[in-house]
Amino acid sequence: MIHQYKNNGYDIVMDVNSGAVHVVEDVVYDAIAFLAERLPEMEEPAPIPEALVRETKEALAASYSQEDIREAMEDVQELIDTEQLFTKDVYQDFVMDFKKRKTVVKALCLHIAHDCNLACRYCFAEEGEYHGRRALMSFEVGKKALDFLIANSGNRRNLEVDFFGGEPLMNWEVVKQLVEYGRSQEEAHDKKFRFTLTTNGVLLNDEIMEFCNREMSNVVMSLDGRKEVNDRMRPFRKGAGSYDLIVPKFQKFAESRGQMNYYVRGTFTHYNLDFSKDVLHFADLGFKQMSIEPVVAAPDEPYAIKEEDLPQILEEYDKLAVEYVKRKKEGRGFNFFHFMLDLNQGPCVAKRLSGCGSGTEYLAVTPWGDLYPCHQFVGQEGFLLGNVDEGITNTEVRDEFKMCNVYAKEKCRNCFARFYCSGGCAANSYNFHGSITDAYDIGCEMQKKRIECSIMIKAALQD
Repeated sequence: MIHQYKNNGYDIVMDVNSGAVHVVEDVVYDAIAFLAERLPEMEEPAPIPEALVRETKEALAASYSQEDIREAMEDVQELIDTEQLFTKDVYQDFVMDFKKRKTVVKALCLHIAHDCNLACRYCFAEEGEYHGRRALMSFEVGKKALDFLIANSGNRRNLEVDFFGGEPLMNWEVVKQLVEYGRSQEEAHDKKFRFTLTTNGVLLNDEIMEFCNREMSNVVMSLDGRKEVNDRMRPFRKGAGSYDLIVPKFQKFAESRGQMNYYVRGTFTHYNLDFSKDVLHFADLGFKQMSIEPVVAAPDEPYAIKEEDLPQILEEYDKLAVEYVKRKKEGRGFNFFHFMLDLNQGPCVAKRLSGCGSGTEYLAVTPWGDLYPCHQFVGQEGFLLGNVDEGITNTEVRDEFKMCNVYAKEKCRNCFARFYCSGGCAANSYNFHGSITDAYDIGCEMQKKRIECSIMIKAALQD
């Protein structure tokens, strides 16, 4: 499968099955485009049929010299011979075998607080309530969750725990107790905990920052960008904006972490489709690690992203990519999560085919110990998997998630992005289509554009 596109002056060709990416001249680009519509699927590298070679040369003759065409065809054949072009998909059987293996749990999202001190208008967690009641996780429940993770992690040594909410700093003492307990179990069980924290920053202080810098491998700081954008969607419950209180704390926190191992993470909505300005605002505030995600909301919400918004959104990613390259070359670059694509040593094949592991390797834990496939399914009783006392009891739902992969999704099978996005978010698929094996179409279009921009950036930074 071949995907071709032009971006910022670059002609880019992707061989989807091998993962090979080529920046080529116009004549090679056009030759590959012509062949892609006519060349039969190859079981193994083989010469292009002579008749098709002649047909390609004739088709390109009006635009290029015979010498340029001859050299282009030689280049194309060399890429075929080295299995970097027109390669066969060899992964479908592999992923099915991989999914049959015994499942181990490697990560938990601990809902340490089903409560929040902000009233973000797009919050899927309903200000921390998650379709239920306000509650704080007790140390006893959290301890059982960590014990469950250790017991169900098999031979996996590195385990991940994210303290999530609501707002986890509203239950800070329990966070500290659980980190201490986790550390006390590492040597005895030959495990290593990687703790992370997601916070809105309202309660941040020096003591918390110091603890996090010592114990948290990563910290996510929630902020939406420019003051007017942030305060419109992330106010306190009485309506006041949160920007002025939070930004200085986040700047101090980022500096205290050496501008590493954190993300300033925002959400853009229909109200700020010019979100590239918010990313650059983060950079201008001094942040080096950032992400802005599209809001996912019911179509009738006024802030929801709609299909008619897509042209502007895709253009924003292109604009951001160009500025991203410019600032990198000027020595004042930053990292934008969705442009950080590893073309050489990214996730293993199984991971790229099957995604985040929600419902199997990754679970969310409520304050009272219930287990769900991920934080976005919490409170939806049909997805209740079990609890920290009894473990996974709803094996039917778990197995449905276990078999969720790019080949189980009709929309993914012939999509060039499938090995990069891993089929997208199961929760978004369910919320929009009632099935975890569908795909959120608006999200797909944005993801494909981000991948294209990421590859263009790789090419531009090598010039």
